[in-house]
Amino acid sequence: MEWTVVTVIIALVGLFAVIIPPVTKLTKSMTELTVCVKELTDDLNKLENGNKESHRRLWEHESKQDEKIGNHEQRITILEHDEAKENQK
Repeated sequence: MEWTVVTVIIALVGLFAVIIPPVTKLTKSMTELTVCVKELTDDLNKLENGNKESHRRLWEHESKQDEKIGNHEQRITILEHDEAKENQK
């Protein structure tokens, strides 16, 4: 009877010795992955905010260019109209 108890204790210790190291490695890996994902999320948020600002500036510049192009088109139209009047005389 006593050998049975000793055998069970040895079996339990062996079971823990086999299970605990992989569980510890798995826990460490999950912790590292969690940290990496958080850093990646922060970097992605920074990139997104930077892109929003860049796009805002690009659209603002594009609007200014549209105004300038519109003004040039009006001036060209007036010049062409004046030239057509002079050619008719």
